[in-house]
This record gives sequence, structure tokens and C-alpha cells, in this order.
Amino acid sequence: MKIGETKELICINCPMGCNLTATMTESGLKVTGNTCPRGEKYANEELTHPTRTLTTTLRVNNREGKYVPVKTNGPISKEKLFEAMKVLSEVTVSAPVKTGDVVFASLFGEADVIATGTVD
Repeated sequence: MKIGETKELICINCPMGCNLTATMTESGLKVTGNTCPRGEKYANEELTHPTRTLTTTLRVNNREGKYVPVKTNGPISKEKLFEAMKVLSEVTVSAPVKTGDVVFASLFGEADVIATGTVD
């Protein structure tokens, strides 16, 4: 962001959903509209390095027609989401797989992909 530039955001860190206004000043990012400190932190991260937790499903190769739900165990760069989905579309797992199992280690060096369901 350039000095004087303003962005409007909705904070997603809690159910309040505060309407944030982030303005770049000479001394840094100024955030208003937040009702707690998490809003300021969210705006700063969202405008400098946005990340997301990725959720999807993976095919189970030894159980025809079965899929296991998975998610990253931490955030990955928002700009890498589509690339991550392409990588994971080629990944299959073998049953049994249990909730919490790491099914793909170190996706882009940012997070592991873990099972969020069980397939016996």
C-alpha cells in the first residue's frame, strides 16, 4: 500500500466481523473499526502476507469411490492456494487413514496436510 491509500476489510478472527479501515500513513498502517487487538493484527497480516488454511478431499486408492477430508495444519500463502489444489489433486492415500494422520508432509514448506476424517 502507498501512503494515503485506504483499504476496507471485514475481520474474520471472531464472530464480531468488525468493519475495518486500514490506512497507510508515514508511520505505518493505521487500523480503525476494530473492537479488539485481533482486528489490527488481522488487517496487517491480510495486507502484507495473506494466508489461508486449505481444506479439500483426497482420493483413497484402495477404497473405490471413497475420499478422505483433509486440511492444512497451518496457514499457507493465499497466492499458493490454486497451485496447492493442483498438487493435491494428484495425491491419493491408502486406507486405513485416521483423523490427524499426516497424509502429505510439508506442502510448499509451509504446512502439513492432515486427515480430518477416518476411512477404515
